[in-house]
Amino acid sequence: MKQNIYFEGQVLWSQLDPNMHLRHSAYADFCAQARSNMMTKVGLSLEEFAKYHIGPILFREELIYHREIGLDERITVRVEMTKLNLKNFRFSFRHEIYKENGVKAATIDVDGAWLDLQKRKLTTIPNEWHSILDTIPKAHDYSAITE
Repeated sequence: MKQNIYFEGQVLWSQLDPNMHLRHSAYADFCAQARSNMMTKVGLSLEEFAKYHIGPILFREELIYHREIGLDERITVRVEMTKLNLKNFRFSFRHEIYKENGVKAATIDVDGAWLDLQKRKLTTIPNEWHSILDTIPKAHDYSAITE
């Protein structure tokens, strides 16, 4: 279970909802941080994005709750790529959030693309990034799309 962990941390009081469990938007925050950590680890840091004036954007985010997460619990977030369109480099990632006892608390799937930050339009990635994307961990059900 330890492989492809890109975030580990404690749930803070400020991340709770009135029911005293992790609020829905905090799940997205944890996943975004894990994705950012993973991208930095493979070589796509914020500085690299800025150099090319490109940033990742999301079109869809789906959250499935499995177990409650409460105050002061320690969590880990796994990240794996589930799809990559090799023509336009649109991507999909799966995040799995685990409680400290190893129980899966949530699954979050996202679909996204790359945005040219100057033109504010979708773009593809620089050729230099192709080999970098190859190093991103792939899910067991990963599919490369070629159409």
